[in-house]
Amino acid sequence: MEEPLALHPVKLYVYDLSKGMARRLSPLMLGKSTAGHRHRRTVAHTSIIVHKDEFFYGSGGISSCAPGGTLLGPPDTVVDLGNTEVTEEIFLEYLSSLGESMFRGESYNLFEHNCNTFSNEVAQFLTGRKIPSYITDLPSEVLATPFGQALRPLLDSIQIQPPGGNTFSRHNGQS
Repeated sequence: MEEPLALHPVKLYVYDLSKGMARRLSPLMLGKSTAGHRHRRTVAHTSIIVHKDEFFYGSGGISSCAPGGTLLGPPDTVVDLGNTEVTEEIFLEYLSSLGESMFRGESYNLFEHNCNTFSNEVAQFLTGRKIPSYITDLPSEVLATPFGQALRPLLDSIQIQPPGGNTFSRHNGQS
């Protein structure tokens, strides 16, 4: 006899890697005022919290840890993405396939294929909802400016992997 489907909460953790610096500098860099957009101008690292763990993507591939368990500390913002019926077993199989295909460490790119791309993909798989567009749109906004174009070679060379997580694999069980 099958047990009824349980609902599991899904959260998005948003970390401001610039610790407020991007918000202060964005009028200079982007030529835009950020008044009234407290969370809109951050250099965001995001992760998905589901099944009592935090999952994220960086230059080391897909990693997991206890919520808030990276050296980034607690998130700056928590976004409730809703609930999922996806079981932990199915989710871990899904992550394993992502880690072997779209989200290998060597596929990481700060602007085009990053932690936010991963969080958006996983959020849609779990809940059918995307993460907020102000997070996913920022890289293209930066690159559309002369400042962003001038910095692109330097920024393209940056690899981000928040320390403190465990590289995800199907065999590591509970992290």
